[in-house]
Amino acid sequence: MNVLYKDIINSEIAGARKVAIAGHIRPDGDCIGSCMALYHYLLRSKDDLDLMVIDVYLEPIGNEFRILKGVDDIKHSYESNECYDVFISLDCGSLDRLGNAQKYFNTAKKTINIDHHISNNSFGNVNHVVANASSTCEVLFGLFDENLITKEIAEALYVGIIHDTGVFKHSNTTQNTMMIAGKLISKGIEFSKLIDESFYQKTYMQNQVLGRCLMESILVLDGKVIVSSVSYRMMNFYEAKTSDMDGIIDQLRVTKGTEVAIFAYETAPQEFKVSMRSNGEVNVSKIAVYFGGGGHIKAAGCTLHGSLHDVINNITPHIEAQLKALNKSNKLSE
Repeated sequence: MNVLYKDIINSEIAGARKVAIAGHIRPDGDCIGSCMALYHYLLRSKDDLDLMVIDVYLEPIGNEFRILKGVDDIKHSYESNECYDVFISLDCGSLDRLGNAQKYFNTAKKTINIDHHISNNSFGNVNHVVANASSTCEVLFGLFDENLITKEIAEALYVGIIHDTGVFKHSNTTQNTMMIAGKLISKGIEFSKLIDESFYQKTYMQNQVLGRCLMESILVLDGKVIVSSVSYRMMNFYEAKTSDMDGIIDQLRVTKGTEVAIFAYETAPQEFKVSMRSNGEVNVSKIAVYFGGGGHIKAAGCTLHGSLHDVINNITPHIEAQLKALNKSNKLSE
């Protein structure tokens, strides 16, 4: 069921003493931003709600997100056997995406699922999924009392929105997205600094990896698809983390004449995290879901096993089939 934030507070959180917040594995800007925004929002209401504990669980985050206040409070260890009254999942399309935090979801008395992924399967006791929202941070803004949004909450929400919209250039950016961004700016945030330091700035090593990915990229399906990758060996050579791969797929996507960009990096031998971006009408979410992943129509991902050639050979037939169907449909409509 869909709920309003006041209903979550009054019906689900009120009376709870211990609350856990968690996002998906390999947390990105929207995941981190939404978790920190909700964390600070609940801290503001802690005394009124009689909350004793508010814990945020995430895998290690990139240094670029250190710009957000409170990130040092995030728990990266899952060794405790804490049982929570309420567990709130943010930016997760399915339960398995919670990773190690799933154990706290399973033992919680109540679970709340807040998300914007079209592939979300409503796995919580309470579900608030807005598939046409640009980001989970945009969803949260709609659930928050604007008068209670502080500068630090606004910063977290803004970072989440800019990361999932590619600084407002992706097709998921709407009039509502821009209106919300304006309201967050009115809270006094240093929006230019947030954009530069969390989104655009790269380390020397990240630029080297990006450069290699661009130089070694290939075109397939008559130039309609661009593919690049980072091997496990290369990851180790550069001492790169998964967060260092952020932004590579977006740079591949803007290659002129391509319909789909595919970027795969090897997280373990023969295990690839695959990101896909669509420039046209190809539904990459449909492909990702087929392989056990998820996401949005124009931006999705999944995990595949095998060699890089296996990855390409598994995914490209799905893209080719969609392109043929679209071409046939366009011819019939002429």
